[in-house]
Amino acid sequence: MGINSESDFAANLQIGPTDQGMVRIYIQGDGVDIPMDFDPEEALEIAEELKSAAQRSAAMVAGGKKKR
Repeated sequence: MGINSESDFAANLQIGPTDQGMVRIYIQGDGVDIPMDFDPEEALEIAEELKSAAQRSAAMVAGGKKKR
């Protein structure tokens, strides 16, 4: 499965600080529990990548280039 592959898999996503000073991204789905901890600098890099991807996606949709 790649980034452009659609899936019927549903999962919950939680993001927040841990008591150890890390940022946790926690994914929970059917039989899956994935806690991923990042130091604050890594978390900011991930946030920048998410924002950039969202902006590129919005530009594609606005330009009528949305693919399905």
